[in-house]
Amino acid sequence: MTARATATAPAAPPRSLRPMAGVLAAMAISLTGTRVSAIALPWFVLATTGSATMTGVVAFVELAPYVLVKAFTGPVIDRLGPRVVSWSTDAVSAVAAGLVPLLHALGLLPFWLLLVMVAVIGGARGPGDLAKEVMVPEAADRGRVPLERATGLAGVTERLATTVGPAVGGGLVALLGPMAGLTVNAIAFALGSLVIAVALPRGTGRAAAAPPTAAEDEGGPAGYWQLFREGFAFLRREPLLLTIIVMIAVTNLLDAAFITVLVPVWARESGGGPAAIGLTGTVWGIAAVAGSLIAAAVAHRLPRRTVFFAGFLLGGAPRFVVLALDAPMSVVVTVFALSGFGSGFLNPILGAVLFERVPRHLLGRVNALGDSLAWAGIPLGGLLAGVAVSLSGLIPVLLTCGGLYLVTTVLSGLRPEWRQMDRERGHAKAAAAASSEPERTAPDQAHLPVGASTTE
Repeated sequence: MTARATATAPAAPPRSLRPMAGVLAAMAISLTGTRVSAIALPWFVLATTGSATMTGVVAFVELAPYVLVKAFTGPVIDRLGPRVVSWSTDAVSAVAAGLVPLLHALGLLPFWLLLVMVAVIGGARGPGDLAKEVMVPEAADRGRVPLERATGLAGVTERLATTVGPAVGGGLVALLGPMAGLTVNAIAFALGSLVIAVALPRGTGRAAAAPPTAAEDEGGPAGYWQLFREGFAFLRREPLLLTIIVMIAVTNLLDAAFITVLVPVWARESGGGPAAIGLTGTVWGIAAVAGSLIAAAVAHRLPRRTVFFAGFLLGGAPRFVVLALDAPMSVVVTVFALSGFGSGFLNPILGAVLFERVPRHLLGRVNALGDSLAWAGIPLGGLLAGVAVSLSGLIPVLLTCGGLYLVTTVLSGLRPEWRQMDRERGHAKAAAAASSEPERTAPDQAHLPVGASTTE
């Protein structure tokens, strides 16, 4: 940075934890509502149509727009700033989610219109989730909170939503019916939009400056597709990140099949009902929070590769197998607790690897692309599971999915790229330093911070 740039640089804002609290609160509210809906919506479709295939179709129609829109949102957030994208998309989701119970109460909700509403919710939720993730590093800077701790808190927030959401959703659906859960989802989106729009301090979440590109040096701002290509080109040169994305894409597909179709069908056939869905999801979430907290405290002292694959082995196949065995609920709950605990170690490790390998000014675009590619199979998970259950029954599908989960985890772990997980530890500071190149503070340019990947 030149002496003149240093002299004219604005003073750092005073320390404030309000942005971090606001972002985490908005994430907690909207994610909890989404988890409630993840129980209420499949149960509503299953109860009204009696079809596992239709339940899978609804899951596909919601998640396909989520993945597609999110994949192309990075440069948009770059230009507009994450704050305006977050509150506006949450507002759209709130309206669409609120129309579902309203139209159902009026007898004006044919199946095709339900699909339209669900697609709108999914398409708006992708950018909203990504925008909140993008605001985490800025909130950390304003609060003088280490970035690793901030992303850890964001991960714990997600796990807590996964814990509270199924409990609330299962209870609401059991007591008041699925429309109550969908109403709560609409309220949660509205509250999340309000928190971002009103509760955050002025100036938070604006588009930030990025290093000048070749196009800018020639006199014009970088275009949307140029920004998009820069993120894609970097990701293509990273074999470890690509291997992680492919592995998680497969396991995410299987997780989606499990959550959206296989567990609801198991709950109906076993007689447990929505309460069983809520109980297993809550137990899994509590254990995942515990695993995440322990990972934040001690994972930096442990071999990443070993812990990562041990977590996947615990968190994957056993869930499918225990449901296929028609085990007592006490055994099911125990297996889900172990699964959640193992899964809690995954995202802290994935986040650390991402920070170490991606320059700061590319984190947003790379995260948007990586998340979308890793989520690419999720829309198909419920659809394929619904068809498979209709054709061959629940138990064969559970055992097949569990076997695929195990094979994917074991075979992926044999690839040589995984050695880089431990070999390049401590390079996060170097990656951050690479992003602190001389920057142009043009108001229409933006910096794309990081968002954490997810496997659940």
